[in-house]
Amino acid sequence: MYDDFVKRKDMKREGYSSGSLHSFSTNGGNSRYTLPISTGVGGRGGAGGMGTPEGGVGGGVTKFDRHDPRQVLISEAIAKMIVRDLQPVSMVENQGFRELLQLLEPRYTPEPQHYIHSQLLPAYAYQAQLATRQALASAHALSLSLDLWRGMSGATSGYLGVTCHFLTSDWQMRSALLACLPLTAGSSGNRVLSDFDEVCQSHSISGRAFCVVADPFLATTVKPCCLPGFLVSNPLTKMQEEEEVGNGNTVEGGIRNGLSDGGDEGEWEDSWEQGLGVCRVDCFSRSLEQCVREGLSSCPQLSSTLAKAACFYNYITSAVPPEKLNQVFDGPGLMTGAAGNTPSAARDWAAQLKVLRRLLDSVEFLEEMSGPGELALGGSERALLRELTDALEPFTEAWDMVHGDRQGDAQTDRHVSISLALPCVLGLRKHLSEMSTPHCPSLLVGLSQAVERQLAPILEDPLYITATTLDPQFKLTWSSNPDWHRQVLMEELSKHSTFSGPTDPNTDLHPQSQTPSAAAPSPVSSFPRPCKLFSFIKQRPTTQAKSLEQELAVYLREEPTDEEALHYWQRKAIDFPLLAQVAKRAFTIPACGTVVASIFTNAGRYLWPERGYTLPKNLETLIYLKANYTLLWT
Repeated sequence: MYDDFVKRKDMKREGYSSGSLHSFSTNGGNSRYTLPISTGVGGRGGAGGMGTPEGGVGGGVTKFDRHDPRQVLISEAIAKMIVRDLQPVSMVENQGFRELLQLLEPRYTPEPQHYIHSQLLPAYAYQAQLATRQALASAHALSLSLDLWRGMSGATSGYLGVTCHFLTSDWQMRSALLACLPLTAGSSGNRVLSDFDEVCQSHSISGRAFCVVADPFLATTVKPCCLPGFLVSNPLTKMQEEEEVGNGNTVEGGIRNGLSDGGDEGEWEDSWEQGLGVCRVDCFSRSLEQCVREGLSSCPQLSSTLAKAACFYNYITSAVPPEKLNQVFDGPGLMTGAAGNTPSAARDWAAQLKVLRRLLDSVEFLEEMSGPGELALGGSERALLRELTDALEPFTEAWDMVHGDRQGDAQTDRHVSISLALPCVLGLRKHLSEMSTPHCPSLLVGLSQAVERQLAPILEDPLYITATTLDPQFKLTWSSNPDWHRQVLMEELSKHSTFSGPTDPNTDLHPQSQTPSAAAPSPVSSFPRPCKLFSFIKQRPTTQAKSLEQELAVYLREEPTDEEALHYWQRKAIDFPLLAQVAKRAFTIPACGTVVASIFTNAGRYLWPERGYTLPKNLETLIYLKANYTLLWT
């Protein structure tokens, strides 16, 4: 009914808009710039909510009432633009913006910024909170992620993001930002834990989280990793790179002191673990990025060679016709230095590495097209860069598996569980042990040491072993010691499969998925099965799994399958109720970063006052709505 109403309104508007616009635009040619614009709630319409004519001599334009569907749709579109681009709400008061609105829809009355601040955005935030609480009330399992953005000056020194990853009743993974809280200068770790606890209580999830994903020291947040010296010709990108390099140490130190409250990192980690009340794991994607960062820093000679490669790339993108370049850089995000492309693609180490690989694969063709010059790469330089791309290729594959399409759209709700982490670590270990880098041996040493320090503990973590084994595409095919891993798996399964309580809303709604101490016998059909009448029905297996050990044995005897893990366990929940109970919890733990972490990263590049940008007054509300964009508007 509402859609039909809007269509009728649009048809009426189209019926007389041409005449109104004609008389409106012929009044000296500039009458649209002299329309009175109401800056308050009053002046919108007469009694009964009807619109009033405005526009001066010869205007004859009837303004929309505030509750007119067309007025509401345009206001919502403006709010969505402000949220998606993190624009300051004050932009609606800009004269140029209002002139554009009057040109596109003369009968629209621009909303004043105080109305958007105090009513429109809070209303959207309330809708998101209500939808999130309703979804969490029926969630079967959930885990949490914590992200921190620190280092700003002023009363607000940073923001804390709490993201919930939950499994719905129909086995669909969803993520929602529960809160984006501003942190004041000098906020201690206890204050962060207190804010985290308040968020959990307000959403009725206290004690329900299976795991919390957070770095061991939130204070050690650093800027995103990029290839040293590989800078494209975009002036904005270069300026931002120089500023981040110059300010990185100061920002990072301020974060550490603000959170640790003067104590050492060991004391902070202990209090952090105890304060959360549940198990904590590191974010796998951040640990992977840290390994790449440490490996690159271990080989100083890479910087000068990468800088020369960047100069050659910048030269050919300006000298070679675009149609020729498309034969080489034909993938999305590969033309990082071309005009009109966003600088973020050039600042991602994985995207830079793909550009570098394409450059090396077609270097002869590009040199022929651009002509000989001093910027051409020599033989030793090509060999060094080839070793770099070969060494980091598996890291790029792991990065793409974890991040997927989220690189292109920060609002993409894509969940990758930690079941991929352990096989990735084994693959990286094997790759580094079989590779040799004669032109840059320190790179291989640095990467190997970083993997052992940052990622190797995953191989012995019972939680990661459980998640990987319960992934039907892996099971125990990765294990070099299946008996030991089976024992570790049984201990972990026994610990989590019996985790249920009378007030725990996270338990399954199906009786077969619960594990009571003394299971009551299931009711049997009162109709006997005739032997001849039902002879066409296949007989049930004579041995059915009853205990956890039997379920695991039957599960592992089945061949691995490429079926999506959650779809598999939804289908197998009746056959393996105890294993499914653990699987649904383990798969809520993400291996990838959160949407709000991407927003923090992008906002940190552009919204610094030192770069001429003013932080929006209600930035935490904008971040909250941007992270929950798909929840509200899709």
